Amino acid sequence: MEYGQEKAADAIENDGLIVKAGADEDGMTARGVLRRAKGVSQRLVRKIAHGEGEGAGALYINGRAARFRDKVKTGDEIRLVFPEEKSWIEPEEIPLSVLYEDDDIIVIDKQPGIVVHPTKGHRENTIAGALVFYMRQRGENYKPRFISRLDIDTSGVLLIGKNSHAQDNLAKQSAAGKVGKFYTAVLEGRLEDDLPASGVIDLPIGLLRPGEPRRAVLSEEEGGYPSQTEYEILGDRPRCVPRCVLTAVRARLITGRTHQIRVHFANYGHPVLGDQLYGRPSEHISRQALHATEIAFEHPATGLPLRIEAPLPADIALLFGIY
Repeated sequence: MEYGQEKAADAIENDGLIVKAGADEDGMTARGVLRRAKGVSQRLVRKIAHGEGEGAGALYINGRAARFRDKVKTGDEIRLVFPEEKSWIEPEEIPLSVLYEDDDIIVIDKQPGIVVHPTKGHRENTIAGALVFYMRQRGENYKPRFISRLDIDTSGVLLIGKNSHAQDNLAKQSAAGKVGKFYTAVLEGRLEDDLPASGVIDLPIGLLRPGEPRRAVLSEEEGGYPSQTEYEILGDRPRCVPRCVLTAVRARLITGRTHQIRVHFANYGHPVLGDQLYGRPSEHISRQALHATEIAFEHPATGLPLRIEAPLPADIALLFGIY
């Protein structure tokens, strides 16, 4: 993890934000200053102004209750208290590997074999349940907001917001292409026989059949959505015994379609090793060899750049001879 700059002057509280109005903000409304300084969304302003949520949230100027339309003067202290929220998800005592955490976000290194959020088919054994247990052990109370998602058998960096502001801010960054998501994948065969050493795969992806999880490269007329994956073949070639040919790639998601990396490489005849949905089972690894190695973004409260990495897990590292 790396910080790009020193911490910003504006304070961050575990239940909200504090901003001091500058000289160029004299006469602006509190809402205008919060939006300009911290990118506070209209949705969050409306939620607090209308008293929505279990705890209504509040706005103060120089320690006194205020309205968002109130105007401020140079040096005024604006404090925004986030609404109190509770998660409906049941806590589960599942180990978490925390890579980074502060009052606004938490980043974990997700293990394979566990879903991120409860679904019809997976109501238990979820990262969401593990997070609720983790925060209650620490005396905290927030609703986990998953900014990124990973498939059940994909491991690595997972970014979660702790409040509505963090969620809104990071969602905007993601939509604008400002969240960098990087993966390491081990593929079957020699990818360089079919693709250049680096480049962008630009092929639309869509559901093969409604109601089924499998995706495929489909034209937009067939229901495919624009999908781009930037990739680079890594110099270190993974190996396996008995002897087989594998290729390691570093991939960056330009778009974020479901199963995007898995579908794009399988389309060229090089599925992710062990991917039973788009390839075949492997005796060398019990799941698909896909790991989210890194995520880069601007902190939703400070605006400072963050880059957080997760080391290769043992089963993938073994393919590189690291273990």
